[in-house]
Amino acid sequence: MILREDHKIIVQGAVTIENVVTMTQRGVALFDKQPVVIDLGKVTQVDSTIISMLLEWLRVARKKGCQLQFIHLPANLESLIQLYGIAELIPVIPGHDTQQRSA
Repeated sequence: MILREDHKIIVQGAVTIENVVTMTQRGVALFDKQPVVIDLGKVTQVDSTIISMLLEWLRVARKKGCQLQFIHLPANLESLIQLYGIAELIPVIPGHDTQQRSA
């Protein structure tokens, strides 16, 4: 599920091969010319297809003149970003790079 609240897009639930196309399209539909923060803190499951979603979002946003930044990346997504060597392509707001976990 993807929701927009003002200048924030909140991604919730799993982002896997089963739903990545739908999630990508829903996210793109929420972009306009305003800067957007994408909160990934409620993502519960990922596979490598989430990388293609993030890169497509960045490509479309750039084409629309919309700046994207990401916050609260789950640890498994951070691992995938490092594995694929694309950390410099994913703009993360400093201090909000990882998902906040409660003990």
